[in-house]
Amino acid sequence: MKKIIAAALGLSLALLSSAAFADGPKVGVVVKIGGIPWFNAMEAGIKEQSAKLGVQGFMVGPTSADPALQVRAIEDLIAQKVDFIGVVPNDAKVLEPVLKKAQDAGIKVITHESPKQAGATWDFELASAKGFGEAHGKLLAEKMGGKGSYAVFVGSLTVPLHNAWADGAISYIKANYPDMKLVGDRYGVAEDLDKSRSTALDLMSANADLKGFLAFGSQGPIGAGRAVEERRKDGKVFVIGPFSPGQGAKLIKSGALTGGFMWNPKLAGEVFITLADRIAKGQDPKAGDDIPGLGKINPDGNTIVVDQLLKIDKDSIDKLVSMGL
Repeated sequence: MKKIIAAALGLSLALLSSAAFADGPKVGVVVKIGGIPWFNAMEAGIKEQSAKLGVQGFMVGPTSADPALQVRAIEDLIAQKVDFIGVVPNDAKVLEPVLKKAQDAGIKVITHESPKQAGATWDFELASAKGFGEAHGKLLAEKMGGKGSYAVFVGSLTVPLHNAWADGAISYIKANYPDMKLVGDRYGVAEDLDKSRSTALDLMSANADLKGFLAFGSQGPIGAGRAVEERRKDGKVFVIGPFSPGQGAKLIKSGALTGGFMWNPKLAGEVFITLADRIAKGQDPKAGDDIPGLGKINPDGNTIVVDQLLKIDKDSIDKLVSMGL
């Protein structure tokens, strides 16, 4: 019994030392959806950097990619009187009132994947929207041989960054590959694996010359890749987009998923905490600062943009998976 009590006491002290005894700011980060590999990696970054810097950092992951659930989560963090709220928005407009409420309560707001977000103290991006979109558009065009129809998926029609990536990719293809035709406009399904899969299946059935999918959203490439695999269109229909390497490794190796580019979501988690810690210490980001995870920065208003792209393909997939991504 004494051993059990001692072990329990040791565990309690360990938990207290990592949370209640942390003297840094309290930071709650609300992501798009919980329980998927991309945001699991982000949570690991949040936890590790919080422990390193003595910050009380934690992640909140809604059960679905519903803006209303993000609003509720942010309301809860305001009630908890946290010092900072981090957000990866599902709908930039829907969040504006609740982010203003947080600011009015004296809580600083840091966003990611939402440049120029109204209600944010700071926003950071690990890729420029134009460059990220163009890189994917160019890769799809190369794989398709510059001809045929393609479809575009985004997380939702109200996620500014996904749509900015889509704009960059579509504009690049229009300017350089006139024989490529966009099917429809874009489909807001890419944060839902099942909807991405079923939409891809429907589009392949309705368009005999469909040769590619550009999917911007963590589940879009996986869902479209599964649809291609089901139809045995590997090597005939190409799926390009950012995704979690661990989740997509089998599809990449089978050829059902072609590849894409990403940044490190674990690094993004670390940056949330790093920025909160610096700001709490009175070190507001400014041009020329060298910030861990971002490098030298040159903010545009309250938005910090750097380019840290990682290529995802058959050659890089095992290394990316070994990094915990």
